[in-house]
Amino acid sequence: MIGTPRLYHTTSGACLAERLEIANTAWTRLCGLMFRRALAQGHALWIRPCNGVHTFWMRFAIDVVYLDREMRIVKLIENLRPFRLTMPQRAARSVIELPAHTIVQTGIQLGDQLRAVREGA
Repeated sequence: MIGTPRLYHTTSGACLAERLEIANTAWTRLCGLMFRRALAQGHALWIRPCNGVHTFWMRFAIDVVYLDREMRIVKLIENLRPFRLTMPQRAARSVIELPAHTIVQTGIQLGDQLRAVREGA
C-alpha cells in the first residue's frame, strides 16, 4: 500500500512533514486550511499550482514556503497570522503551509530545495 507523502529538506535530509496533504484541485486549493482547528506538528499542506495565499477564516498562524518548479525555496513567510493576504510571487509555482515556527526550527532558507516522497512507492 502506498503511504502519505512526506516532505524532506534535500540539503540536510531532515523530514519537514511526515504527512504532506496535497491540494491540487480548485476546491481543495480554495479551502486549504480554512475552518480547521489547527495544523498538527509534522503535518503540511502543499498547494499546487499556487503563487499566493490568504489566511481568511483560519484560527491559527502558519509558516509559508513558496517553491519554484524545481521545488527550490523562493520566499519564506514566518508566522502568518489569521485573516492576512500575501502578495503573489512571480517565481512561485506551489506553496507549502507548515505549522507556525517550523521555518525557524528547521533552519530552511531561500534557495534550499525540498522534495516530496511517497513512502512505500
